[in-house]
Amino acid sequence: MLSLARLRDRVDAGEIDTVLVAMTDMQGRLQGKRCSARYFVNEVVEHATEACGYVLAVDVEMATVDGYALSSWNTGYGDIVLRPDLDTLRMAPWWPDTALVLCDVEQVIPQGRPITVSPRQILRKQLHRLAERGLRALVGTELEFMVFDESYKDSWNRGYRDLTPVNYYSTDYSMLGTARVEPLLRRIRREMGGAGMYVESAKGECHPGQHEIAFRYDDALVTCDNHSIYKTGAKEIAMQEGHSLTFMAKYDHREGNSCHIHLSLRNDSGEAVFAGDGPSATSTLMRHFIAGQLDCLREFTYLLAPNINSYKRFTSGSFAPTRIVWGRDNRTCAIRLVGEDRSLRLEHRVPGGDVNPYLAVAAVIAAGLRGIDRCLPLEPEFHGNAYRSQRPRVPRTLREAAELFGSSPVAREAFGDDVVEHYCNLARVELDAYDAVVTDWERVRGFERF
Repeated sequence: MLSLARLRDRVDAGEIDTVLVAMTDMQGRLQGKRCSARYFVNEVVEHATEACGYVLAVDVEMATVDGYALSSWNTGYGDIVLRPDLDTLRMAPWWPDTALVLCDVEQVIPQGRPITVSPRQILRKQLHRLAERGLRALVGTELEFMVFDESYKDSWNRGYRDLTPVNYYSTDYSMLGTARVEPLLRRIRREMGGAGMYVESAKGECHPGQHEIAFRYDDALVTCDNHSIYKTGAKEIAMQEGHSLTFMAKYDHREGNSCHIHLSLRNDSGEAVFAGDGPSATSTLMRHFIAGQLDCLREFTYLLAPNINSYKRFTSGSFAPTRIVWGRDNRTCAIRLVGEDRSLRLEHRVPGGDVNPYLAVAAVIAAGLRGIDRCLPLEPEFHGNAYRSQRPRVPRTLREAAELFGSSPVAREAFGDDVVEHYCNLARVELDAYDAVVTDWERVRGFERF
């Protein structure tokens, strides 16, 4: 990481000329400005900078849409404040002489008030609730992605059809298979390390061209910050190398991209609180925390699977869960327990690669706190193939998940009415756009035969 004093020194020495000043939007993407480094240290550090409030009130294509209380034509699309969080200041090694900082988002009037619907603030609220109980969350996210030979521009011109995966067969754990794309993977690993992240490993996955780079767990906010920076940085590095890569949940009919979330809790003394007496024993607190996941999962799925495409992953035999059960080291379950003693943790297997990490981790914490606060009992561990279970299903569509989220008193209590209404409007916008489109599938089935 980069201290402000060190940044000033490097700016004075002509070693850094640009600072990327970014916030995270509703989709988990970085939005912001490229500031001159001199201007950043002289002005932005003390006074912050502004952006149009519409960055938190648009669809995925950045089109202005109705229904948001935060920013609209009726309110005149005023500004919001981007306040740099200097704890996130770092180099962005994939760009020469460039640093990067993430921002918290505030209102202009009244000055300094956090914007509660911003993803980083939503997570901060749940972390504050944890801290009130003497707890903090450690989180790791495992992101899968697919790499193609074509550039992003060529992929766009092809309508993202008939792309060439960098691997033409499954390279899951294959050393030979990953060697084909190692120059790109190595560059991503090295430059994420240069951006202050602790890289653990890279491996091939099941889908042709699919890979995963794993990072060490950290405090929840740090992990989510790193997650968003990594996704943007990996795409930019792939772009520079003439490739394209995607984190979308389901690119085609084969295996999708997951984002398994690993989470454990520590107390104020740094002691792990999930472990019970014995190597694999769970504490009462952990059992309540897991019970909260099962109790809230259907109502919180929208925050874990935020897009129409997200729900294409949830098919039997795909390693994406379909039933709301928990089990030890069982990859067919929605909640998987892994590790032992101090490393004991839950793995939430519902999110895909398209997830907004701040919203997903906030949902996991809020569900767990409900289980703890209400001392919810934990149902027996599931053994066997959870796809054949008769337990409740993960919602099948974005429409179902958004309706459950919007009508949930639990969600409104945990996140606030403003957050629920804001993100339900995002779902409505996406569903309306999707419902208006005629797809290739419809033309193939109906052009001649209907």
